[in-house]
Amino acid sequence: MSDMDGTLLNAKKQITDIDRAAIQRFSQLGGRFTVATGRTIQSFEQYRAMIELNYPVIMYNGAAIHDYYSDKTLYTQPLPLESKAIAEEILALMPDVGGEVLRADGTYVFRNNDYQKLHTKLCNIVPDYVELSDIEEGGWLKVLFSMSPEDMEYIQVLVRQKGYDTVDFVKSSEMFYEMLPKGISKGSALSQYRHLPGMEGFTFVSIGDFDNDIEMLEAADLGACPSNAEDTVKNAADLVLSHSCENGAVAELIDHIIQRCGLI
Repeated sequence: MSDMDGTLLNAKKQITDIDRAAIQRFSQLGGRFTVATGRTIQSFEQYRAMIELNYPVIMYNGAAIHDYYSDKTLYTQPLPLESKAIAEEILALMPDVGGEVLRADGTYVFRNNDYQKLHTKLCNIVPDYVELSDIEEGGWLKVLFSMSPEDMEYIQVLVRQKGYDTVDFVKSSEMFYEMLPKGISKGSALSQYRHLPGMEGFTFVSIGDFDNDIEMLEAADLGACPSNAEDTVKNAADLVLSHSCENGAVAELIDHIIQRCGLI
């Protein structure tokens, strides 16, 4: 189970040939491969052409599990209704912050600063542009705040001071900070994944590079990270790989799994 950006995808948002070949070899040996991402059901579509995924995908940083093979969402955990008031308060205190609400039916941009425009471009989607107050309540899977890297520390301090106890927050990049349902992460979704039909009893290996991957690494039977991972992630990982996302970290992990299983 692999994170996308900074792990499976390189800086050009591509899967390296060495990783692609390793995933194919792993599947031919009977392994199962999937991803865990912060992306939405819609924004992930473009990546399905890069790699064939026959198993459900963890999405919205753990707030949903979607099966593209059957086109069914198998699990969701939405934010509480008070998340709207929390988002409004943060925006009032940080007027330069942009952001979006992500629901199963689409992405709703409520403040379109330069960093939000960058996020929209990276996701390659066409969102709806609406006022935060006009977004329908209920079914919010996460709220993403976009800002300059200099503002990241400020919003983290603000959230700690406010002590919001019905939601969780996670830094997903140097520019993006996310509000998630309480207790929800890629790790909590992995725990749900273990109980999906046909997934019981498997050994789960995960790989990720950023703060929003830490719980997934801890929830897996073996958690690994590429050499380009944040120090906090390296400290949480069972295995720190010698390769980065640019030169085959996923392939290195797959080779490690194959060796541990005695298949070579």
